[in-house]
Order: sequence, then structure tokens, then C-alpha cells
Amino acid sequence: MKMNVLYWSASGNTQMMAETLASSAREAGAQVFIQEVSKANANEALLSDILALGSPAMGAEVIEEEEMEPFVSALEKKGLSGKKLLLFGSYDWGDGEWMRDWQDRMKAAGAILLCEDLIAHNAPDEDDLNLLSNAAKKAVATLS
Repeated sequence: MKMNVLYWSASGNTQMMAETLASSAREAGAQVFIQEVSKANANEALLSDILALGSPAMGAEVIEEEEMEPFVSALEKKGLSGKKLLLFGSYDWGDGEWMRDWQDRMKAAGAILLCEDLIAHNAPDEDDLNLLSNAAKKAVATLS
């Protein structure tokens, strides 16, 4: 089973979350490819069994607009119907609206979210990292 973990991170918080997801999925037996979204290819990303996308909240509670937003739009154009996704990220202000909006958007595109609310306020703490780890392991187990 293959999992792609693609992320954008400025402070390192979302990168830490991506690395936790990737490590835990590997422990569960998945073949994992982790990469910054700026280096990713939408066609290759869609070949995975599970696609994990990570972005911090930016601006007025939206995903990162220069690299992640165009990548997500490209995925939508190629088709996300039935694609199994994990969405994750960190935020500093607000209440997580950016993640709820992103989840709703991906569901509307036909994606299947394997877990919701994988968010951390600022730097992820031990509870956040445990939640991510458990989500990755559960996602891999579900498809194995």
C-alpha cells in the first residue's frame, strides 16, 4: 500500500506533522513518500492509495495560497472522486475554520476523508502527534 504525504510549512509545525504521519504509516506497513508540495506532481500524487496533504492556516483562514492552493486545484481538476485523503495542518489564530472549509471542499470533490480534525494550534504537542500517529496507522490498517 502506498501513501503520499505532501505538505507546505513555513515554521516547521506542519512539516513535523507530516513527518509523524509518514513515520507512523511506515510502521504500519505502508510504502510512504514524503515531499514538500512545491516539488510534487499531481499525477504521481493521485497514484497513491492514500494521499495526505498538509498546510497551515494562512491569511483569512485559508490553505497556503502560493503552492498548496494551486496543487489542490490541480488535484480537483484531475478528479478526486473516491480518493482517500488525510488533511492536516497547524494554525495560530481562529478556530480551525480553514480546515473545515478544506474538508468540505474535498468532500464536495468526491474524496473520502479517512480522519478529520488533524490540526494543531501552533507547534504540535504530544497529544497532537499521537492523534496524527493513530490516524496514519488506522488509515493504513483500513486499506490493508
